[in-house]
Formats: sequence, structure tokens, C-alpha cells
Amino acid sequence: MAKPNYAFAKHQRDLAKKKKKEEKKKLKEEAKLQQKLEREGPDTSEESTPEEDLEN
Repeated sequence: MAKPNYAFAKHQRDLAKKKKKEEKKKLKEEAKLQQKLEREGPDTSEESTPEEDLEN
């Protein structure tokens, strides 16, 4: 029977952890950006929208 390669398994776990951590960081950054846009959004919505410009 073949002997398990623990170093390879550890490396694979480390890669999976790193990938998961990067994805989590990306999601947090997107959420932070979305929240920032939502706070700034109402101030910019007072300007006329392209739909309103077409009606005039």
C-alpha cells in the first residue's frame, strides 16, 4: 500500500485556505464599496436622469 504524502496534503490545505481568504477579502471590499455608493447615491439622484431628459 502506498504511503500518504502529508506534505502534499498540507500544501493543498494551505492553498485552499489562501483562496478562501482572498475570496472573503474580495467580498468584504465589494460590500464596503456598495455601502459607500449607497450612502453617496441619494445625493446624486437629485440630478436629472436620462429618462427625464428624454421627456423634456
